[in-house]
Amino acid sequence: MNFSSRTSSMDVQRYIESNVEKRTKDIYGPPPGKRLIAFIDDMNMPQVDSYGTQQPIALLKLLIDRGGMYDRGKDLNWKQIRDIGYMAAMGKAGGGRNEVDPRFISLFCVFNMGLPTNDVLFHIFSSILKAHVHNFPEVIQGHVNHLTKATLEFYQILLHELPPTPSKFHYVFNLRDISRVYCGLCQMTPERFSTHKQVIRVWRNEVTRVFCDRLINKFDVSLVNDFLEEMIEEQFESSAEYALRNPLLFGDYQNAMEEDSERFYEDIIDYQSAKNVFHILLTDYNEIYTRMQLVLFDDALEHLTRISRALRMHKGHCLLVGVGGSGRQCLTKLATHSSGYKLFEIFLSRGYSEYHFREDLKKLYNELGIANKENTFLLTDAQIAEEGFLELINNMLANGMVPALYSEEERDNIVTTLKDEAKKITGASTKETIWQYFIQKCVNNLHVVLAMSPTGDTLRNRCRNFPGLVNNTYIDWFQSWPKQALYAVAVVFFQQNQDIPDKFKRNIVKHVVHVHTSIQSYSLQFQVKLRRNNYVSPKHYIDYMSTYIKLYIDRMEYIAAQCKRLADGLTKIADAKIEIETLNKKMTKQEKIMAQKTKACATLLKEIVLRTSEVTEKKEVAIKKGKDIEDQSKVIVKEKTEAESVLSEAMPALDRARLALDSLSKNDIVEIRSFSTPPKAVQVVCECIMAIKGIKESGWKAARGMMADSNFLTALKNMDVDNIQPSQTNRVKNLINKELIGKDGKRMTADDVKLISTAGAGLLLYVDAVMGFCEVNFEIKPKRDVVNKLVSVFNKAKAEVDKINSRVQKLEDELGALQKKYDDAILDKQLLEDTYNVLMQRLSNADRLITGLGSENDRWQKELKQLKKKKKYLLGDCLLSAEFLCYTGAFSWEFRNQMIYNDWLTHADSMELPRSPKYRVEGLLTDEVEIARWSSEGLPNDELSVQNGILTMRASRFPLCIDPQQQAALWIRKREENNNLKIVTFNDPDFLRQLELGIKYGYPVLFQDVEEYIDPVIDDVLEKNIRDDHGRKYIVLGDKEVDYDPGFRLYLNSKLANPRFSPSVFAKAMVINYTVTVQGLEGQLLGVVVAQERPDLEEQRNSIIKETSVNKKLLKDLEDTLLRELSQSTGSMVDNIDLVNAVDDAKKKADEVAEKLALGAKTALDIEKLRDGYRAAATRGAILFFVLADMCHVNSMYQYSLTSYLGVFTFSLKKAIPDPVLKRRLNHIIQCLTVNVYDYACMGIFERDKLLFSFQMATRLEESQGHLTQKELEFFIKGNVSVEKSEKINPFSWISEKSWEDIVKLETDFPDPFKTLILDITENEQGWKAWFDSDQPEGIDYPLPYEELMTSFHCLMLIRCFRIDRAYRAVAIYVSEVMDERYVTPPVISFDSIYEQSTIYTPVVFILSPGSDPGGDLTKLSERLGLEPNTLKFISLGQGQEKAATELLEMCVEKGFWLMLQNCHLLIRFIREFEKLVDRMGNPHPTFRLWMTTDPTPDFPIGILQKSLKVVTEPPNGLKLNMRNTYVKMNAQTIEECKHDVFKPLVYVLAFFHAVLQERRKYGKIGYNCRYEFGASDFEVSLQILETYLTKSLTNNDVRIPWGSLKYLIGEVMYGGRVIDDFDRRIVKNYMDEYMGDFLFNEFQPFHFYHDDDVDYIIPEIGNRETYIESIDILPLENSPMVFGLHANAEIGYYTEAVKSMWLHLIDLQPQTASGKGAQSRDSFVDQTAKDILTKLPQLYELDILRKKYGLGPSPTTIVLLQEVERFNILIDKIRKTLKTLRRAIAGEVGMDSVLDSVSNALYNGQVPEMWLKYAPATRKPLGSWLVHFFKRYHQYEQWINITEPRVLWLSGLHVPESYLTALIQATCRRYNWPLDKSLLFTQVTNLTDPAEIVDRPAQGCYVNGLNLEGARWDIQSGALARSRPKILVEELPIMAIIPRSSTGVAINTYRCPVYTTSARRNAMGVGLVFEADLYTEEHTSHWIASGVCLTLNTDD
Repeated sequence: MNFSSRTSSMDVQRYIESNVEKRTKDIYGPPPGKRLIAFIDDMNMPQVDSYGTQQPIALLKLLIDRGGMYDRGKDLNWKQIRDIGYMAAMGKAGGGRNEVDPRFISLFCVFNMGLPTNDVLFHIFSSILKAHVHNFPEVIQGHVNHLTKATLEFYQILLHELPPTPSKFHYVFNLRDISRVYCGLCQMTPERFSTHKQVIRVWRNEVTRVFCDRLINKFDVSLVNDFLEEMIEEQFESSAEYALRNPLLFGDYQNAMEEDSERFYEDIIDYQSAKNVFHILLTDYNEIYTRMQLVLFDDALEHLTRISRALRMHKGHCLLVGVGGSGRQCLTKLATHSSGYKLFEIFLSRGYSEYHFREDLKKLYNELGIANKENTFLLTDAQIAEEGFLELINNMLANGMVPALYSEEERDNIVTTLKDEAKKITGASTKETIWQYFIQKCVNNLHVVLAMSPTGDTLRNRCRNFPGLVNNTYIDWFQSWPKQALYAVAVVFFQQNQDIPDKFKRNIVKHVVHVHTSIQSYSLQFQVKLRRNNYVSPKHYIDYMSTYIKLYIDRMEYIAAQCKRLADGLTKIADAKIEIETLNKKMTKQEKIMAQKTKACATLLKEIVLRTSEVTEKKEVAIKKGKDIEDQSKVIVKEKTEAESVLSEAMPALDRARLALDSLSKNDIVEIRSFSTPPKAVQVVCECIMAIKGIKESGWKAARGMMADSNFLTALKNMDVDNIQPSQTNRVKNLINKELIGKDGKRMTADDVKLISTAGAGLLLYVDAVMGFCEVNFEIKPKRDVVNKLVSVFNKAKAEVDKINSRVQKLEDELGALQKKYDDAILDKQLLEDTYNVLMQRLSNADRLITGLGSENDRWQKELKQLKKKKKYLLGDCLLSAEFLCYTGAFSWEFRNQMIYNDWLTHADSMELPRSPKYRVEGLLTDEVEIARWSSEGLPNDELSVQNGILTMRASRFPLCIDPQQQAALWIRKREENNNLKIVTFNDPDFLRQLELGIKYGYPVLFQDVEEYIDPVIDDVLEKNIRDDHGRKYIVLGDKEVDYDPGFRLYLNSKLANPRFSPSVFAKAMVINYTVTVQGLEGQLLGVVVAQERPDLEEQRNSIIKETSVNKKLLKDLEDTLLRELSQSTGSMVDNIDLVNAVDDAKKKADEVAEKLALGAKTALDIEKLRDGYRAAATRGAILFFVLADMCHVNSMYQYSLTSYLGVFTFSLKKAIPDPVLKRRLNHIIQCLTVNVYDYACMGIFERDKLLFSFQMATRLEESQGHLTQKELEFFIKGNVSVEKSEKINPFSWISEKSWEDIVKLETDFPDPFKTLILDITENEQGWKAWFDSDQPEGIDYPLPYEELMTSFHCLMLIRCFRIDRAYRAVAIYVSEVMDERYVTPPVISFDSIYEQSTIYTPVVFILSPGSDPGGDLTKLSERLGLEPNTLKFISLGQGQEKAATELLEMCVEKGFWLMLQNCHLLIRFIREFEKLVDRMGNPHPTFRLWMTTDPTPDFPIGILQKSLKVVTEPPNGLKLNMRNTYVKMNAQTIEECKHDVFKPLVYVLAFFHAVLQERRKYGKIGYNCRYEFGASDFEVSLQILETYLTKSLTNNDVRIPWGSLKYLIGEVMYGGRVIDDFDRRIVKNYMDEYMGDFLFNEFQPFHFYHDDDVDYIIPEIGNRETYIESIDILPLENSPMVFGLHANAEIGYYTEAVKSMWLHLIDLQPQTASGKGAQSRDSFVDQTAKDILTKLPQLYELDILRKKYGLGPSPTTIVLLQEVERFNILIDKIRKTLKTLRRAIAGEVGMDSVLDSVSNALYNGQVPEMWLKYAPATRKPLGSWLVHFFKRYHQYEQWINITEPRVLWLSGLHVPESYLTALIQATCRRYNWPLDKSLLFTQVTNLTDPAEIVDRPAQGCYVNGLNLEGARWDIQSGALARSRPKILVEELPIMAIIPRSSTGVAINTYRCPVYTTSARRNAMGVGLVFEADLYTEEHTSHWIASGVCLTLNTDD
């Protein structure tokens, strides 16, 4: 087991359980007959928990001590573990290692393993190397001893020269590193290393690789290389030149592409050789895997060789340290490929945890152990989702295996799988040996590469917590790319590009290197001045050049296209002009030809008329004859139709007969013929056939002859039946009627014949059909003859008509020819006319074209000229634009201007790179049309916003917007609303699904509320790692491949004002600073003001902006259309009517648009002039918003969105007093706005920050008006921060040194008006000292002449120099003078006002202060508004309340209830989800309200805070404001309810008492020992008590007021019930006695709460509530502490701390400048301090000797001494150990852990380390004073031990002073036999101050000194307490006698004064009180009680 700081007891138990098996029910152990040995390495690494326990060790102790452990299941069963032994190893405590429980160590046999001597090491390593080179040449074998000696010497030098420090935590060199050197040397082979100089060179390489690659800076690298060179030159002089040659590249990758060949470790000689090899490997890699773009510059080759070398080592693991984008992953992938390994990576998915990591590791180990494949496991810091991952990695690095990775079942499966293989190779047969075989394979095949970032403390802490990260890896520290690398990469980039002119490439390379290196210094300035981070990496550099080349090519192509388009247009215009001339010539010729054609046409027309009449006559005759023929044809048709109709009836039968013949075959006929004597019927049928055919013969013979014809059947079918004669039919009839008779005497039918012969039946059917036809045919034949005759006559007539028609046709043809000739002539004439008209039209078109394009011609020529010029400037313009796109996103507007226009542009000019003379970013990357569109979508149009819009839309990386005002979010939403925008957060459970949809379908996705940590699951998306698989583009999202749509856009938006994104985030995304500027906001607010004041003006302006945008776009579209039409037109332009019309339309529209644009521009100027009149209000609004927004730096709860501020702004415009005079109206607006913003802010900020807010408002406004400079403000906030003291000596004892330094700086830096300040003080010292000593120097006249010379702020600066304690009050006065007293009088919070300001969409967030509960006030509000009791729902959040809260919200939204979520800070995670529920609640019921309460917490969702109305529930600051708040909250009826005469005065007294108790708290410990949250409920209940008792007294007519009851119930129960400290309770009771009694109404001696020359706090005259409020209003805003009974000095501490706190916050709100502690480094300073303390530290006391010295019966005080010395020893020991260990850590001998870090920080800051304070008496001293105190304690102990008990004991020097006082009582009780419980201490203050004046100890008790009196002083003359001197807070008390006495005595005229250890007094646990002293007083004790007088043993100085 390898322990780390994160190893838990569960890890130990899991590991033990995985290695034992169950024997019986509750007994576990290794397999029977075996004993298990558990080895624990780094046993003291686990961190110590809050209980001082190391949990893994506690479990081990239980295991070893008790022999078992508890099962972690539900039943907690006990498990006995048998047959197991334990061995452990650990280093010395320190450097992340902890002290281990001695009781646990006692269970082991402990051995101290010292470091081996040099001789031992020499023997070990020389033996290893000798064994390896035994077959090398003898000259090499002879160098083994020299090399080993040199290695050990070099190792010792490194230990001394490069110790590990906090910044070089990994400089931990040990024997492992020497082993790694020899591991490398053992890779030598005789074939490659045959000479001694080669061996020396490879030795140098191995030493360099192991020791030097981890070095973090050039100085260390140079130092080590110098040592190494010197050593080689001294010890290997003959080989030095060869060995020291650079570069130093060794590897076995020369033949990596030859898979089967043996690889040899060899010298690669030079960079080019390495580059050639790796270039081939890179090409091969790109063909197999996702393509990598790598530039193999020298530095990259170095790292590549190092990684490759490490991976080829056995157990070769790497730790690559570098910023994101430095190439760690790419180089690892290529090195893995070159080594022939597989790369294994994890892919983070939603909710990826240690469980998933273990599952992925199982896959890895299956590859390693089962598949037997070597793998490189690459893990980046972005993939470490949980720190627990590193616990597993730590084990992998140390052991090669993760303990308990596999379950028992999985292990069995692996064993089964490898059983045969293991047996064959190793002979393993048991489960354990097979498992070990598996592990060994895994170890051999595993290579882990960790890619970590050095930014911050994360890596240092990880390396400290997980030692394997350093101990078991080859560390390769990636330095920032050197300039050589930057040059090399740039050269490769630009050499590959042919578009950039070669003559500029060299200077471009210089420029890009300059830009990239300069951004580092700008990032540092940005961090220092604005406390904002920006990181750049090599990835930015690559992106910069890629963007430049892409931008340059795109713009070149665009301009080329534009030039071509314009040139084509100009060419077309020129062509049109030429064509006009040609057309004019054609027109003249065409007119002559047209006249000739007209004459010829007229002649032809006459001839045509004559011929037409002749044709007409002939045509009439033909028509008449044709009519007769037509009549004849009708008769013929009729007759013919009748005949054919009769005939048609017989035809079907004939057809059927013919078909019947088809059924007969030739065989049937043959069959009939074969009859020699046929049947009669057959013969008759055959004879009938012969008759039909006209064959005259008869008989069977003739019939057979007829049928012998082969075509017999065919002839029958085709026989012409029309020509059968009647004789033939008669013959057939006779044969049938006579011969064809059956037996029944009837004629035979075909069916009858069929019985005899089938063929005969068929023939008979034919005969019958023919006979039927003949009968019909004979009948119609006469008709047919008539028809034939008529046809003959018709034919003759028709022939005659045809003849006539022929003649007519001839005539018509002649006429047609004439007509055609005429038509042709007419056509020719028409064609000529058409041609003429076309020519006329073309001329017209050409004229229109020339007219339309005339103006365009000039403009296009100018534009073409400009474009050509732009093309020449593109080289520089694109370079500057690419710089803007890649580097400037995170910077503010001022930084961007400085970088682009001052630095980079100037450098580009110096490089003579062509650029536009008036280059602007906006000019190249966008245009006016797009800017106008962005503006219409909601993006402000100031320069910064436009730049941000460009970055969002044009940058190569997806935008991550720092957008506290949510302007970017609103713009993106509006812009993408029609594109199916997906809005998600990283807390949404389905955000991956939504992102997947966006990627797949090209939807835009907006991530809102992005925190500083961005889920690495989207890294591939952010980095645009788009992969291509045979044309399919996809991206890996988690564990899924998602098709990539090029239209996909990703936006990330953060509400954080100043997020601390990691460097990797800056490398992956384009971080854009959308924080609004004053100028930008001023423009927006001006629009709001004008829209409110002059809506017509703003509407007109918006209309003009919109119209101008549309018109500009239209104008551009018209030009584009025109040029497109021109370019696409073919042939002559004058014939293209569409083009001509388009030109006409474009011309008309262009003229209209130009006219509108000109008018719009003029109107816009007029409007702007009018709008500028309202700018003062917008300016004030912008300044106030930034004051409000900056408050988030003071407290994270002070979050304000621009949207909510606009609500206040608009409200102020409406509420401001109207006035027709603009100037007066603006004054009203400004005043109203300022008041409303102040009230709005005060509602949501704590009392302690309200004056700070007012001061910020005042100073910002004064700065804007030029009345205050930043330098003056810086002086007031910081004073003189110089570390060097001024040369002027301070001559004034009453001015402190710090004040003097401030005065000198004031005089030096601000000569007006302070140029003679020191001289004036010298000349008028008395006047200045009087002013200095006054109680309120800020409120009186300043010494002349400064009263008249100084401004209000100069007064602040002067007060800062002299009286810091009055600066707080001076600030209030300054605000009152500059603005108004209204701004130091915060408004009283009214729940009715809060309700009025709330809406259904605006939650109200109550920011709680201790003791406050707005629930009661909210209930009262609902009652006042008449709400039903059940409509107000409360739920207190806590674990498990999420569902209930969600359901309540849904119900309240639907029904219009009020919902109060209490204690939201307890469920912050749920509140983030709740925020989304609120956003999605749609349209709530109009009466719905959401109220929330929370303690201040930095994790509260910013979104809710920004949109909510924030309310801080705490009493206002100051007595006046507190009382006013009480009365304002009090209902007017409440004060009238009781009719008792004294009720109203006593209500005022109660309010005063309530305010006094609350205000006393601000004075800290002098006010109360513990802080009590007296709330409004205390006052309300006390008021009820008062009203009840007085009403009862009035009812009973009792003239006496029950003061006793009232004082007890109010003072002891209500207010006193909160008080837990007796002394605090005494104060409350004291006030009750002072404020309650009949003396209140004594007419002869009026009562005053307090009065002096300036103010009188009395009870006002009886009146109504308003009367009392008016009385309160005349009270001073600030009150003296004397009002509370405290001394005036009490406010010194309060005001000093208050103003220091204010200054600290103001420093956060100002731009920063770099500062330092001088030349001495931090480590040196801390080390020197530690050394000084150690030098002076005394030795430990020998307690045994002391105990022997005092014998067996020491006195009580002696026992106290022994106890004190024992505690002092512990403290000395702890100081010595921590300081020694710290010095060792600084020296690098041990690592720096968190404890040493804490000690180091404390020493550097001059504070006492927390670890020492645990073993020392309580103190509040700084380190220097504490050490003085420490050594003074030591001297007192020395005197006590070596001389005698001190006569005057310095009580402060005791660790437990109470024990000494108790010992005194014990000793006295023994002497006088008093009962111990009846004895106490009596004190008496002497008039002596010097202990030397005390001659002897008192008879009983003791003298003590070192007590300090706070809140009063001791008057030695009167021997009594007296009032403090001005400005002296603490005075030392004279020597005091402490005398034990019997408790029977009573001290008279004494104040019982508590004695505390420190000024922190006593805390809520009662810790801090030592005893109570009796101090004599001449005044009443109530005075000292109210003053908070006490004694302390220690001062804070």
